[in-house]
Amino acid sequence: MVRRKKEKKNRPSWGIPQGIVLLATPEGWRTSVLTMEGGMLCRRLDVPNHTDPEDAQAAAAAMVAELARDFHGTNVEVNWEPTQEPWSWTAQVTLAAGSEPASLNA
Repeated sequence: MVRRKKEKKNRPSWGIPQGIVLLATPEGWRTSVLTMEGGMLCRRLDVPNHTDPEDAQAAAAAMVAELARDFHGTNVEVNWEPTQEPWSWTAQVTLAAGSEPASLNA
C-alpha cells in the first residue's frame, strides 16, 4: 500500500497584531507589536531619530499593516490612543471590516 505524504500547514512566523507600543529613545524610535496569540515582535523603526511623532506613528502603522497583509492575507486598522507620556504612544490594532485572516480560513 502506498501512503501519501501528509502536507504540513505552515503557520505564519508571527501572530496577528493586536497592539503597538511606540517609544522615542535617544538611539531612535522603537516598536513592540503585541499579537493575539500572546507573542511580541520588538524592533527599531526604520525612520530618522528626529522624525515627528505623528510621522513615526504613521510609519509604525504602515509596518504593522504590511506585515498583517503579507503574513496573514488580511487588512488591519490602527487606532492611536491619547498620549499619556511625551515619549510613549500606544495603539489598538483591529481587523478591518470584512477582513478575515487567510490563516483562519485554512
